[in-house]
Amino acid sequence: MNNGTQNLQKQIFERALGIDAPWHIETLAFDESTGQLDVHVDFPPGSRFPVVDSDASINGSYSAYDTDIKQYRHLNFFQFRCMLYVRVPRVQLPDGRTRTIVPPWAGQLRGFTMLFEAFVMLLGIRGMTFADVARMAGISKYQAQEIIVGTVDAAAEERDLSAVTSVCIDETSKSRGHSYVTLVADTNTRAVIDVQPGRGAQTVAAFCATLERHGGVRENITDVCVDMSPAFLKGIAASLPHASVTIDKFHVLQHAHDALDTTRRRESNDGANVKGMRWLLQKSHESLSPSEHDDLNSILRRMTSLRTARAWMYKEQLRNILSHTLPSILDNCLRRWCAAVMRSKVEPMKDVVRMIRNHWEQIINWTHSRITNGFLESLNGVFQAAKRKARGFRDFRTIRAVIFLLAGKLNYTAINPHLLPT
Repeated sequence: MNNGTQNLQKQIFERALGIDAPWHIETLAFDESTGQLDVHVDFPPGSRFPVVDSDASINGSYSAYDTDIKQYRHLNFFQFRCMLYVRVPRVQLPDGRTRTIVPPWAGQLRGFTMLFEAFVMLLGIRGMTFADVARMAGISKYQAQEIIVGTVDAAAEERDLSAVTSVCIDETSKSRGHSYVTLVADTNTRAVIDVQPGRGAQTVAAFCATLERHGGVRENITDVCVDMSPAFLKGIAASLPHASVTIDKFHVLQHAHDALDTTRRRESNDGANVKGMRWLLQKSHESLSPSEHDDLNSILRRMTSLRTARAWMYKEQLRNILSHTLPSILDNCLRRWCAAVMRSKVEPMKDVVRMIRNHWEQIINWTHSRITNGFLESLNGVFQAAKRKARGFRDFRTIRAVIFLLAGKLNYTAINPHLLPT
């Protein structure tokens, strides 16, 4: 191969790899036995390299003090593994310290280029497990996890939360037993903006610290949607005293579902023929199939003798009541529903009434704020499915990264220009 052809080949690879002056490709070598393309990158003698630092006194351009060879895994060329071997300079600063110059194509994790890391991130964003990403990219599971988690962490640090005025707070289990993480989402963008370990009052204070570290102001939070957890309510009262609290109406309805199931189990134990009907009774009336309607009607016809049927009716009535958008109508209908339940003999549903009465104003607040935790509940299902598929996530940093990857809507462009905002 003549020199002209070799120079043209090098220029093509330089364009493809994003290698700009003063860097250039010195040699290209392809090993057929291993299927690997080795690209050796160098720079001309006398080249100067810019240094930008928070200490303005050392900003400037410097010539190489000495060099070291570093290697970077790059995207495959066709099906061939591609490695860059780069002669990386160290420069000496005015104060006598030395600093290694990081090539502009280097990624977050040592030994990979930004284009390669962008490829790994795209696989992760598409919902692949770390193990699947590793197999697809030809790296270890640990390396795939570190690239994805590291990039998510870096993007999370770049967030601007100054516009956040309304949030919803919920928890999700991170492992078996009573082990939880708390999620905080911006109700306007429907993006998760914080993940904290645990689910106590301290998680709200920790969120406020995160908010303020990223330009937000806790006094600007006007509305918070939450379940009836005493710990969360205590944390909101202490850390977000200016916020109006809305009790998530879907959480209220979940208590009614639980009361219905408790009633069904009690009657089943007493010999009533309601076995095998748990999921049928939990469904909303509108989502039933024709055959399910027939099964349900057979229960309703025995309403006078079965408290399960009456509990189902109360649950459906509550579902309709909580859909009212005018505070006066919701207040009036809810009062009548509570009075009717308290006159009945469906004891588990009476516990729901007591709970509602203890949080009356916060439940009515939905008619003003119109915020719910519904999308966080759906995220919980997605996260649990991802956790099962990956056979669990062990450490909090990884759990946090996976949740942000699924629902953080982070802008990765500032971290890696080859990635677009999610």
